[in-house]
Amino acid sequence: MTPYQPPAVYDAVVLAGGAARRLGGADKPGVRVGGRPLLDRVLAACAGARTTVVVADPRPVPRAVTWAREDPPGAGPLAALDAGLRHTTAEHVVVLSADLPFLAGTAVRGLLAALVDSGADGVLCADADGRDQPLVAAYRARALRRGLAALAAGHGGLTGLPLRRLTAGLHLARIADPVASFDCDTWDDIAAARARIREHGHVLDEWISAVKDELGIDLDVDTGVLLDLARDAAHGVARPAAPLTTFLAGYAAGRAGGGPQAVAEAARKATELALRWAEEERTAGTPSDASPTAASDAAPGAAPGTRPDAG
Repeated sequence: MTPYQPPAVYDAVVLAGGAARRLGGADKPGVRVGGRPLLDRVLAACAGARTTVVVADPRPVPRAVTWAREDPPGAGPLAALDAGLRHTTAEHVVVLSADLPFLAGTAVRGLLAALVDSGADGVLCADADGRDQPLVAAYRARALRRGLAALAAGHGGLTGLPLRRLTAGLHLARIADPVASFDCDTWDDIAAARARIREHGHVLDEWISAVKDELGIDLDVDTGVLLDLARDAAHGVARPAAPLTTFLAGYAAGRAGGGPQAVAEAARKATELALRWAEEERTAGTPSDASPTAASDAAPGAAPGTRPDAG
């Protein structure tokens, strides 16, 4: 059996201050995919970070972050990364762009686990064409700082230097993940992302994630349990019972302190009630539905359907 490995402690740096020239200068981090700004989606994926630094001008976001800015603004990705790193202290740092609509927490944790298990300076995603995506990666912070300091000393600063100048000097490992590494550089990319999340296999998870972000809920629950509850309430009671019952189960879980176990327990109780309700409807009016006590109360020789006290 593989011994349990606790999740790596990490900080996150999200680069969100680019010019988005291929989008005509649009506010790319604020472009919505699945009802949520791209930046918000990336922040949800790295919600486990001890500190999250967003290198951009401040804006409303659903999670607590530290804001930073390269000097001068627009000085390029290496200057932005350096500005973000100055606010981090963890040994491991996840570095992300702000335009990753399908990045998930599982991908972030996978990068960190691969980094911890390797002797590499960093582990990055490769896209569908096999190209390195250095802004979908986990790094050892000391390697980044060492490389940035060397480049700054050799070039009189970091302004305008491309990211490959840094990664070329690092020992890197790679994970092929075309989904996590999909980025939105053009309006065609945005359209493709919006279409994909509405496909049958993705729309429910995307919707639940969007609702949780919108309501400020940071809770992982078994959505299958809730869907089963809604189905049993709809079939066993009435169709409008489905949304009302799931709401009441959620309310009960909140009163019980919240958390996945509280949700599961409330859903279990409500499901059992719906099943009992349905069973009564199926057996109503049958001999098995009559209680022994009711039968014994009938007068001897009374005709079926007559009351014992009927005159």
